[in-house]
Amino acid sequence: MEINLVSDTVTKPTPEMLSYMMKARVGDDVYKQDGSTNELEIAVAELFGMEAALFFPSGTMANQVAVKIHTQPGDQLICDRTSHIYAFEAGGVAANSGVTCALIDGDRGRITAEQIASKFTDAANVHLCRTSLVCIENTTNMGGGACYDLSELERIKEICASRGIKMHLDGARLWNALVAKSQHPNQFGAIFDTISVCFSKGLGAPIGSVLVGSKASIAKAIRYRKQLGGGMRQTGYLAAAALYALKNHVSRLQRDHFRAKQIEMALNKKAWIKEVLPVHTNIIIFKLQQDSLKGLFMEHLKQKNIAISDMGEGWLRMVTHLDYREVMHEYVIETLSKLEL
Repeated sequence: MEINLVSDTVTKPTPEMLSYMMKARVGDDVYKQDGSTNELEIAVAELFGMEAALFFPSGTMANQVAVKIHTQPGDQLICDRTSHIYAFEAGGVAANSGVTCALIDGDRGRITAEQIASKFTDAANVHLCRTSLVCIENTTNMGGGACYDLSELERIKEICASRGIKMHLDGARLWNALVAKSQHPNQFGAIFDTISVCFSKGLGAPIGSVLVGSKASIAKAIRYRKQLGGGMRQTGYLAAAALYALKNHVSRLQRDHFRAKQIEMALNKKAWIKEVLPVHTNIIIFKLQQDSLKGLFMEHLKQKNIAISDMGEGWLRMVTHLDYREVMHEYVIETLSKLEL
């Protein structure tokens, strides 16, 4: 039995999802003739209370297009230092949109209205970058799946609106946040100008993200997606997987969160653990008491056929997901409980 806790991106379509994919209504999506893709875009837009939506092959491309929609070359966007849009998209905001980033040291990736306000530039000062966009990540990947409170996002919205600054949400794992905090997508649609959501992580689809926003924003997004090589044809097979996930895999995220919490509890009982970030959703990030123990720990897990992530600077990560079954979970808990370093 091999257990892969490296990421929730390692999931494979379930037999039911594969069957649903084979029944997709396909056409040429570039001409908006793909029935299943059109259905997915309408469904997600309605879910968030937004005017329109567009299907993308990846969340990175959706984020990059969103930045391009809201900025001009030479502008500044504000985000957390560990945010995916800054740290893990190959410098795309600079290469694709010509913008610079004002970075904030947030709380596990979460930034506050006061921190954001401190980074606003004076639009009348021609020597400074023009602040045009704030990017939020929810849940925060590097923050161990931490979630925002809606009240803080509403405060951020208030200060951004007062300055005419747009807001984009990188919601790659927003489904996890919605389940964990009993929130509704339309609450986020009321706050953000654009939102990207991913279907290939916790929801288990093989590929795909959707960007939602106004009709004007999505009209721009279609052109920018084309420029980045994202114009696809019979996307319905992929969109059908996302549709199936949307209908069947959202509520079950509670199971991933519960198992992650149990792993957190098991780790916190061990003397060789230095710190475990509080678990909010499906990501467990932790440190050993001594960095010198990491090699021994990782080798022990390897021998037990358990794969996890080394995040660097002493941090390790486990991520629960759709393919992490109960028998695997019991085995992992038993392995951690018995392990002495």
